[in-house]
Amino acid sequence: MFKRDPNRIYPTETESRAIIRFQDCDPLQHLNNSKYFDYYFNAREDQVAKLYDFNPGQLFREFKTSWVVYQHQIAYVRPALVSEWVRIMSRVIFYDEDTLVTEFYMTDDAKSQLKNVLWMTSKYVSVETGKRISHHPAVMELLDTIVVPNVDFASLQFNERIRHIKQQLQPVASI
Repeated sequence: MFKRDPNRIYPTETESRAIIRFQDCDPLQHLNNSKYFDYYFNAREDQVAKLYDFNPGQLFREFKTSWVVYQHQIAYVRPALVSEWVRIMSRVIFYDEDTLVTEFYMTDDAKSQLKNVLWMTSKYVSVETGKRISHHPAVMELLDTIVVPNVDFASLQFNERIRHIKQQLQPVASI
């Protein structure tokens, strides 16, 4: 389980690089809408294990708890195309005693064009009862360590966030 090391700096954003696979695309060679979730969840699981020494299986085994998806909000900004290399970023933008909001976004490999944005809201539950419960103290410590600071989620609008992410991307250099 996660143990905060006071001598270590923990990034608040994870990043992975992936190639869009042919089998995940529609006849127009665009990444199928439902496949964005697979790319996001696989990238997040890999990066959280690597960066924070944590994996969701630990919750299940040690605490008999897990997160279950409660809601998604997703925007398809530009298509991800077959054989294209992309960057997948994720970060926790909100949590409270039993809720977690993870923001995912995908860009082209140069991080100059936004492809997609996803907000995933999850509830923390007991796997024995299936009911919502408060986050375990060790989980709260993890969330407190990795949450993006200074995000006022209560007043945040999804479309405004998309514009903000676009503005933060690196512009493509002119030749």
